[in-house]
Amino acid sequence: MPSTGISKFLYKLIRPIFDKHARSTTIINGVDLIHCLEGYTTNGHLIPKTYLCTFDITDLYTMLPQEESLDILIEFLLQHGYQKVQNIPIDIIRKLGLIIIKENVFVHEKKFYRQVIGRAMDLL
Repeated sequence: MPSTGISKFLYKLIRPIFDKHARSTTIINGVDLIHCLEGYTTNGHLIPKTYLCTFDITDLYTMLPQEESLDILIEFLLQHGYQKVQNIPIDIIRKLGLIIIKENVFVHEKKFYRQVIGRAMDLL
């Protein structure tokens, strides 16, 4: 993907902020869920009357309203007091995120796909 470098850069920039402010209330994957349940059991929060619910989300990436997702990222940063992250203004962060969305392409089974904003992946 042409925007891999930008994507990795933004990940390194934003991930520590996410971890600081939201990681404790987020379950990342199945392994993380098991660790959380073990912690709940140890702390006495998981009892026989506790209700559990599971669900599986497929194709979330292609279903998310992507421009709105960038707005949510900016709102998250603003709510936690960030006007800049490591001297990079958040409007630049949003613009870099938009480049990643617009330039997202990949090959699967010898077919070339790209994301069209507001729609699922299109075959080129």
